[in-house]
Amino acid sequence: MVVIGGTNADEVGPMLEFAQRLGAELRYIEYMDVGGATRWTPGQVVSREDLLARVAAEFGPVTPIEEPSSAPADRFRLPDGTVFGVVASTTAPFCRTCDRARLTADGTIFRCLYAKHGADLRAPLRAGATDEALRALASAWWTDRDDRGAERRAELSHRAALVPVSELRRNRHLEMHTRGG
Repeated sequence: MVVIGGTNADEVGPMLEFAQRLGAELRYIEYMDVGGATRWTPGQVVSREDLLARVAAEFGPVTPIEEPSSAPADRFRLPDGTVFGVVASTTAPFCRTCDRARLTADGTIFRCLYAKHGADLRAPLRAGATDEALRALASAWWTDRDDRGAERRAELSHRAALVPVSELRRNRHLEMHTRGG
C-alpha cells in the first residue's frame, strides 16, 4: 500500500486488517517523488515513523524483526503475531543495499526507480543475442552501478517531483508505473 497523506492515510489500519484476513504480509510504502504525473509534494509523504505510530495506536506495540536481508522493506511484528513491512525509501533511503532492477514491457532495464536512462535489452534480443551474451551484457551493466537516486533526492533542500510532466510526455519510461515499481 502506497500511503499518501490526505488521500489514503486513514486506511492504514483497515488495510492491515484486510491483509490479516487474507493471510497476507502487507507492505506500507512511503510515497516517492518518482515521475511527475502524480504532482508529488513532500507534505503527502507519511513517514515510516508515522506509519508505525498509527499501527501501534490501533494494534498495540510494534516490534522490529531483525534479519539479514536485502529486501527493501523493514519488517515488524504485532503482539498477535501479524507481520508487516515498511518501505521507507523517501525518509530513510537504502540505495547502498538495493539489489533491485526494473524491466519495462518494451525491454528497457533500469537499476534505480530514479534513473533517467536504462539499458536496452530488446535490441540485442531481437538481433539474436545468446543467453550468455545477454548475461554478460547485464553483468557488465550491473557492475557499473552507482545509482543513489533516493539518497540524492533526500539531500535536496527543495524537493519536487523528479520529472516535470512535459518531460514525461517525451519519455514514457520516467514514470514509476511504467517501470514495474
